[in-house]
Amino acid sequence: MSRLATGPLVSPHPILNTLPGLYQDDDFLQRFLAAIDEIMAPVFTVLDGGFEAHLDPELTPADFLPWLGSWLGIVFEESWPEERRRQLLARAADLYRWRGTVRGLAESIELFTDEVPEILESGGVTFSLTPGGAIPGVPQGQILIRLQTNDPAIIDRVDRMVTITKPAHLHHQVQGS
Repeated sequence: MSRLATGPLVSPHPILNTLPGLYQDDDFLQRFLAAIDEIMAPVFTVLDGGFEAHLDPELTPADFLPWLGSWLGIVFEESWPEERRRQLLARAADLYRWRGTVRGLAESIELFTDEVPEILESGGVTFSLTPGGAIPGVPQGQILIRLQTNDPAIIDRVDRMVTITKPAHLHHQVQGS
């Protein structure tokens, strides 16, 4: 059920009651402050009645999920179901901890597409046993992400996500099956 269907709320802290008695009898102030109380009643209800629940991805109302996501810089896809949005918010701290790593990239893609990607990377640290010799590996870092889909929309979305989450100096490529 939507919170919009709960009907009008009564402010637990009417502003008119805080004014000196001289002003409480003024008809205009009574009507004006009643309108402000009506606007502020939902705010007081949320703050007094469980603001902590609005910060929990599992408990917050569905229409608060984008607001909560905005605190973390998360923009949801329109097509995502509510459960996926909640799951992403619940795992956001862990995903940020692993951001820029293969593990973080794989977990993000899996949350994003519901499939486990195959990720091939050029590696991290290299060395040569021969002084002055060529360093093994590829001089330019690369990441190859293989998905089990050929849907160009999904491949494009994953490509955009990888661009944002990978280290900036690495080149990447996203391939479908």
